[in-house]
Amino acid sequence: MNEELFDEESFTSNKIDWNVWQKIFAFMKPLKKPILFGILSMSFLAITDVIYPYISKYAIDEIITPNLIAETSDLSKLPFFIGMYIFLALFQGILIYLFIRFAGKIQVELAYNIREKAFHHLQELPFSYYDRTRTGWIMARMTADSRNLSDILSWGLIDITWSVVLMVFLIIVMFLINPILALITMAVVPFMVLISIYFRKRILKAHRSIRKVNSKITGAFNEGLTGAITTKTLVLEDANFKDFDDLTSDMKVQSIRAALFHGLYFPSIIFLIAVGTSLIYYTGGNMVWDLTISVGTLYLFTHYVWAFFDPVNNIASIFARFQQAQASAERIVSLIETEPDIQDSPEVIQKYGTLFEYNQDNFEPLKGEVEFRNVSFKYQVGEQVLTNFSLKVKAGESIALVGRTGAGKTTIVNLICRFYQPTEGEILIDGVDYKERSMGWLHANLGYVLQSPHLFSGSVMENIRYGKLEATDDEVIAAAKAVEAHDFIMRFEKGYDTECGEGGSRLSVGQKQLVSFARAILADPKILVLDEATSSVDTETEQLIQTAINKLLKGRTSFIVAHRLSTIVHSNRILVLEDGEVIEEGTHSELIRAHKHYYQLYTNQYSEEMLELSKR
Repeated sequence: MNEELFDEESFTSNKIDWNVWQKIFAFMKPLKKPILFGILSMSFLAITDVIYPYISKYAIDEIITPNLIAETSDLSKLPFFIGMYIFLALFQGILIYLFIRFAGKIQVELAYNIREKAFHHLQELPFSYYDRTRTGWIMARMTADSRNLSDILSWGLIDITWSVVLMVFLIIVMFLINPILALITMAVVPFMVLISIYFRKRILKAHRSIRKVNSKITGAFNEGLTGAITTKTLVLEDANFKDFDDLTSDMKVQSIRAALFHGLYFPSIIFLIAVGTSLIYYTGGNMVWDLTISVGTLYLFTHYVWAFFDPVNNIASIFARFQQAQASAERIVSLIETEPDIQDSPEVIQKYGTLFEYNQDNFEPLKGEVEFRNVSFKYQVGEQVLTNFSLKVKAGESIALVGRTGAGKTTIVNLICRFYQPTEGEILIDGVDYKERSMGWLHANLGYVLQSPHLFSGSVMENIRYGKLEATDDEVIAAAKAVEAHDFIMRFEKGYDTECGEGGSRLSVGQKQLVSFARAILADPKILVLDEATSSVDTETEQLIQTAINKLLKGRTSFIVAHRLSTIVHSNRILVLEDGEVIEEGTHSELIRAHKHYYQLYTNQYSEEMLELSKR
């Protein structure tokens, strides 16, 4: 199943897939100690919960009843009773502190382990994965799903330990004290289990429906706000309100149904407990009258009838939560087990290392010769982009790629960068198929400047330094000066310490572009790719960027995907592409003299720019 087809609700299964959960449980292996101590603390807590009413039985049988019969006030045993209560209270307090501490540790570290594994794997996945997978889907896996799993596997594990141990000890103690009353008490438990399972399933189903409708409401609400202007210009207020009203009405019905099940569940359980208590009072009362059991024993069993409710309810609730978390488990496992479409062979990894652990001593120097040899390429979803495409590029040569949208320009540069791999044919770097070399080797010698460059949260200095993490401040400043970025940076109040904001939101498009150029020149790549690097800036900023480009291109093999043709007039070769094929090739002067496709593109664009300037 492809990730782009995943529907959030389609994962929610009615059955628990233990194969999936076994893979999730593997993340708990490093947490053996806190798990063991958490289980032990909850086990002892369950035992004290069984002992507590036994102390009350002692008070009734040894203090209250003898004094009533003898009509005295002998309180000699009262200090022992108080001491036991205080001791158990302190002991339970310590146990509760321990289980909260250990469960919290399990929850936090488990979420960390899941997120670390998932994020590590995301770094290994190629562009094709991100093409077909929504960003929101990935973010939900890293946040809500990992949190959901860590929550149920930490607190759920602790709760179920307490529930099982409590039930086992309750049964043992009851049968040791009085088998007849134990059987009467136990007769109610199966009905409690059945009712709990029945209502928990219905409540879970109702809440699933609520979440599904709520997601639609959130989407409609978001569209209503972001598309307010469009709504008003198209006079769609009434239609939008009706759709929104239908959704909220549906959610109201689903919420009432969930509330109804909640409302029926607890009274049903209380009714069963009342029936069990009545039977205990009737049978036990006769036994007290016959002096077969004490009043304290009767009290003990009536308490134990109620004591069964919490563990039964807990187990049913945890089982329902496991069903609910099944979707999260499936989605996390799906992400982590996604095989990268592009990965180095075992032989290459053995020689060059992995993406995370380079063996740079074995990295060969890269000159920059690039050759496409009968390359064909097709995206997983879409038409054939390249068919038997061949191209030879010398080291240090500047190649410009021109053509309409969909002609194959970006595909070619993405193949060079090995963000994708040819479906047929070979791409050679310095005469060697680049599949025989490490992706780390290629990317360490690669510079890529996008049309909309991405800056990270942090200072301008930090963003430029991403090109070479070990660079000094002087080297960063030198790179900024080389691409004409130093002057505008120094105009900021904090200079190079100025925060860029998320995605570079505090900088203009042109400023972000110049920072990305500084980052690229600092990395000193042997192969440079510029993908529509000037299409989103004004003419004045374009001149600065063009100066930066000219400096960047010196001594490097470069591929320029151009929208503004004025930026590629000095390229060594210009390739005009159409449907993945080169229909024209040559220098700017040669192609202008040919009066063909490139000539028409250039003159039309030049005319449009002149017309735009005349309107100012």
